[in-house]
Amino acid sequence: MQSEEKAILQRIVENFARNGIAADDQVTVICIPNGKTSAIEKIGDDGRTVMLDEYLVNAKLIRAGYSSRSNTVYLSLMRG
Repeated sequence: MQSEEKAILQRIVENFARNGIAADDQVTVICIPNGKTSAIEKIGDDGRTVMLDEYLVNAKLIRAGYSSRSNTVYLSLMRG
């Protein structure tokens, strides 16, 4: 994962964990059901899986993944 993608994910996950806000000015943020480890992204007739990495912030375990194809971050609360 590129450092820019890591920075985007870290910023959004920290904001979500601290403030409960799943939004950002630079990328689209989509919350998927709790406990998910991947998201299916469909654009037109094509589909692909976005794998979510674990982040632990303020005792909340959150999975998040970034799609550069759609400039979207997917979030799933695992624990917290």
